[in-house]
Amino acid sequence: MTRVAVIGAGYFGRFHYDAWARMEGADLIAACALEGADEIAAEYDIAAFTDVKTMLERMKPDLVDITTPPATHVEMIGAIAPSVQQIVCQKPFCGDHDGALAGIAAAEEHGARIVVHENFRFQPWYREIKALLDAGALGTIYQVTFCLRPGDGQGPDAYLARQPYFQQMPRFLVHETAIHWIDTFRYLLGEVTEVFADLRRLNPAIAGEDAGTILFRFANGPRGLFDGNRLADHAAENRRLTMGELEIEGSAASLRLDGDGGIWLRDHGSNDWRTHDYVWRDHQFGGDCVFLTNRAALDAFHAGTPAETEAQVYLRNIAIEEAVYESDRSGRWVGV
Repeated sequence: MTRVAVIGAGYFGRFHYDAWARMEGADLIAACALEGADEIAAEYDIAAFTDVKTMLERMKPDLVDITTPPATHVEMIGAIAPSVQQIVCQKPFCGDHDGALAGIAAAEEHGARIVVHENFRFQPWYREIKALLDAGALGTIYQVTFCLRPGDGQGPDAYLARQPYFQQMPRFLVHETAIHWIDTFRYLLGEVTEVFADLRRLNPAIAGEDAGTILFRFANGPRGLFDGNRLADHAAENRRLTMGELEIEGSAASLRLDGDGGIWLRDHGSNDWRTHDYVWRDHQFGGDCVFLTNRAALDAFHAGTPAETEAQVYLRNIAIEEAVYESDRSGRWVGV
């Protein structure tokens, strides 16, 4: 049984507590946060701490899950790695590329491993779509398009009720949100070699960009388009379930993901879309993807095998993010 402690008690961190509490092979033992730890500890019947060092000394966890904002990550990893070999860390990972290198170095100095909690690739619709692609159901892939439309970014109160720090992030749409699809596009279609971006800010109440388009060139031929706008919405019962709609076009068929998690297929030459049935759980966030991501991390730790989002591998996503911002600044295609 792996003894798990979680650092952080914010909006998204609470999904992590729920996931670990339900997970076979994990024993959730502690919550650590400057505020909110007592409330979470009471809910899950675990210990509460406001100081990381004290929590580590008293509880001696086997795994620590960091759910605090990026600016805290490097310091947290440095404090945890001397005594804990298994670390899960939320994205955006360590804030930027230099921070990510520092976090990885702090872990490696003590033989610890970090898995980045990049959960969108673990959403059940993307796992199913990946299986369809691997089975050749769409033939040769031409293009992937994702239209981000959560509709939560309008007005002076945008994001304040759920994640207020969003308003102050100097880099927002790409750094906080589109990074999910940078990773997911790579998961679905392979390595990205070049990007072109045009970003903008629509809501003057926030510091960073909240809309824009990113073009992707993949090493094996396909093209990609991320079309993001956090102010506009899409048709869905829960607009935060998929946060938008995806389409993949291939030589044999096209695939569409709708806002309710439905997958649709249309054969080349046909006008008829047919539904593709698959099983998924509508629990907490994004088809229970927090649980699925942490489950995969724990399994990789137990097996001693690399995780899909091992920190060293995740550096590629951060490099692509940097290329996106450089492209927006320069107005040109940027290689990765």
